[in-house]
Amino acid sequence: METGSARDAGTAGDETAGPVWSGLPPGLLRMRRLLLVVWLGLIAVAIGLLLGLLAGPVWAGFALLPLALMAWGWVLLGRNWRSWRYAERADDLLLSRGVLWREETVVPYGRMQLVEVTSGPVERHFGLASVQLHTAAAATDATIPGLDPAEAERLRDRLTELGEARSAGL
Repeated sequence: METGSARDAGTAGDETAGPVWSGLPPGLLRMRRLLLVVWLGLIAVAIGLLLGLLAGPVWAGFALLPLALMAWGWVLLGRNWRSWRYAERADDLLLSRGVLWREETVVPYGRMQLVEVTSGPVERHFGLASVQLHTAAAATDATIPGLDPAEAERLRDRLTELGEARSAGL
C-alpha cells in the first residue's frame, strides 16, 4: 500500500483526514428520474382524461397534482443521489447516505458472509448493477445501488478477497 495516498494525508493517528469517498454514477439518477417522469406522467394523463370525460374540464385540473409531485420528486431524487457514497478502508467498507437523516454504515471485511452483484431488467437497460453485502447480523446488510457493472464486479471481487483475508471465523 502506498504511504502517500490521500487516506494517509493527515498526521499519524489523525482520524479527521478521513477516507476517500466514491459517489454513485449519474446513470442511477437518470434512471430514477426517467421512471419518475414516466409513472407520474402516465398518472397525470389518466387523471386528466378520466376527470375531464367524467366530471368536466374544470376537474381535469387535478391532473396538475401529479405534475407538481413530479417536480418535487425531481429535486428530491437529485439530493438523495448526491447523498450516497462509499469508501473502502483498510479494515472495513463505509456506506453513507441520507439527506435529512444521515446514515453511515461500517461493514468490517471480516464479517462479510456474502457479496453479490444484482441487476434487474431496468438496471440492465441503463447499464447499472447493485452490490449487496450480507453479514451475520441482518441489520448490517448493506447495498450500493447504481454502479457501473464493471465497478460492481471489481468491488465484489475486492470485498470477497478482503473478507477471506480478514475472516473473523463466523
